[in-house]
Amino acid sequence: MAEIRARKRGNTWSYVFEAAKVDGKRKQKSKGGFRTKKEALEAGAKAFAEYNNTGTAYQPSEISVADYMDYWLKEYVELNCSLNTYNAYHVIIEKHIKPKLGDYKLKNLNSSTLQTFLNDIARNGYAKNMMTNIKCVLTGSLAYAADTLKLIPDTPAGRLKLPTKLLKEKKDRIVLSFEQMDSILARFPENSNFYIAIMLGYHCGLRISETYGLTWDNIDFKQKTLTVEKALNYDGRNKKWYYSDPKTKTSSRTILLGSTILNALRKHFIKHNENKLKYGEYFVKQYVHTETVNGRKFNYITEHDGTVICKGVPREAVCTKENGSMHTKDTFKYASRVIHYELGIAEFDYHTLRHTHATILVENGAETKDVQERLGHTNIETTLNTYVHNTDKMKKDSVDIFERTINKRMSS
Repeated sequence: MAEIRARKRGNTWSYVFEAAKVDGKRKQKSKGGFRTKKEALEAGAKAFAEYNNTGTAYQPSEISVADYMDYWLKEYVELNCSLNTYNAYHVIIEKHIKPKLGDYKLKNLNSSTLQTFLNDIARNGYAKNMMTNIKCVLTGSLAYAADTLKLIPDTPAGRLKLPTKLLKEKKDRIVLSFEQMDSILARFPENSNFYIAIMLGYHCGLRISETYGLTWDNIDFKQKTLTVEKALNYDGRNKKWYYSDPKTKTSSRTILLGSTILNALRKHFIKHNENKLKYGEYFVKQYVHTETVNGRKFNYITEHDGTVICKGVPREAVCTKENGSMHTKDTFKYASRVIHYELGIAEFDYHTLRHTHATILVENGAETKDVQERLGHTNIETTLNTYVHNTDKMKKDSVDIFERTINKRMSS
């Protein structure tokens, strides 16, 4: 066994022990600054044990939690995760982790500190989904620090538990009644900036990123179809909107359009072309240009009117203002606030339209498999368990089916 030695330099003590040879040359591990010989030997024993257990030349890192989180985002998350995941993790780190834990040294984090941190956040009323994401950032980042980078001997986040009694359960999605939908369309009629987006969510079950990712080449008026082949998302780092692939492989889809939404789109397209003539060279168009960031290609969007020469590929968005400039997912927040406060539909968001679309289809006899494909779900369980609600009509239909069955048997 290698000997751990202590030696005095000036007024402080240090420890030293033999490490593995590198290229046949002798290597030593040492650290100083201890007040007594005993402290130096005790620290040396711990460091030597950690060195043997990990099989690497482990040294406790002096990096702060804040600096380490920045490193993890740049060197792991950005290179291995989607941009949406990066943005979500970045918000959690900036809003929650850095303010409470950022000044700690990474090596000094322990399970007790982290569990208290999670409990305190939960006491502020955060939903289970958000708490799960915060815990995921802690466990993932600290496991990487321990297992891959060897900055700490082991992860202090391995046994963290969500305080289940403190967590707010996510409210069930509402299904809009026909009367509620009528009130929404009365507030945002055909000439409104939000009319066509609302109609697409309600009649087609699109996600909001899919709706605002639509360009006119995605609409086939002859075949009466709509094709989802991209989604609109925001790059918070570079403050740019970009077109990405849809959420999953099955999210790329072509769906049939009913006469109501088809007529609405035709009218919207005619108005779009009239506005192009009205504004002339000052009509705004969207241009897509590809940039490579850390080995990834992003289809960023810029907007220019006809007075500017642009090298990007022109794409004309479906959901735009009168002058052609596009609406975004952020723009729709205004409509949601109006629906909340003016119309009194407190639980509404754009996804409510998608939920309502699916539920209307299923409760009126549509094949679940077709609804799954129309919504772009990977598996049918998502369609049944998440997007289809047990409405009063479904409950009554179930009772009626049972009654008919037993009455038929009794009368036979």
